[in-house]
Amino acid sequence: MADVDEEVVAAKVGNIVSFDGMKGKVEKVNDNSVIVDITINDSFDEHEMFEKTVVNHKRYTIIEE
Repeated sequence: MADVDEEVVAAKVGNIVSFDGMKGKVEKVNDNSVIVDITINDSFDEHEMFEKTVVNHKRYTIIEE
């Protein structure tokens, strides 16, 4: 029996998403992922982290539109 993928609702530019215990502001939407700015996190450390990251559509939850 084949697995049926559930419909994934893609975020839009400007949405705030939650993933891996972090949140980010969507800057670009790709076919399978979004690019998010993670500098909005209180725990962001510019010396240890990149400002942006790529997150697959299946790995985030939209928390603010």
